[in-house]
Amino acid sequence: MSQTITPHILLRAYACGIFPMAEDAQSDEIRWVDPRRRGILPIDGFHTSRSLQKDIRRGGFLICADRDFAGVIDGCADREVTWINPNLRQLYIDLHAMGHAHSLEMWQDGRLVGGTYGVTLGAAFFAESMFSRRPSASKIVLHFLMQRLKAGGFELCDTQFLTPHLATLGGIEISRAEYHQRLSRALRRQASFCADNQPSCGASNSSSVAGGSGTTSS
Repeated sequence: MSQTITPHILLRAYACGIFPMAEDAQSDEIRWVDPRRRGILPIDGFHTSRSLQKDIRRGGFLICADRDFAGVIDGCADREVTWINPNLRQLYIDLHAMGHAHSLEMWQDGRLVGGTYGVTLGAAFFAESMFSRRPSASKIVLHFLMQRLKAGGFELCDTQFLTPHLATLGGIEISRAEYHQRLSRALRRQASFCADNQPSCGASNSSSVAGGSGTTSS
């Protein structure tokens, strides 16, 4: 039953290679998933198309980490069908408070227009969901997410499933056995979502993004 799941149990589940999903927002039940084929986004293999590069150079946005974690979850759940029920929402907020969950956000004119969030363990980042309220927002956020993961020393970015959208960005699908091998290696190492060469999470400072006129801040 979902009410017996704690943040620590959730972390142990990720370490075992399984992740939770609810049937829908109204369901109290949470099921554990360990797909036969697993989607990952290679940190060194992200594909930034020419059109995406142009969108990034055009700028006019802020890329922020952990400024509104709950807002990102709510943006991800704001769709006709969602696997994020209230229990899961609270569990991820608890993990965020523990330093094991982070969001990367796109802000424009003071509005949250896109973002993604995930769970961190060792050198593994478990990307949970993303949303977009303006064209290319999710692609731009993922571009900067991969830069942040690489700078922080991450080795694995788990996307759970491979969607056509992720495939265009370099996402691949691997077997369950290979995924567990990669996960085991990543868990033996350490990485930081808020590395020294990244803006500090939760602060108000900002710095220019290399190659673009957008800025990144916390």
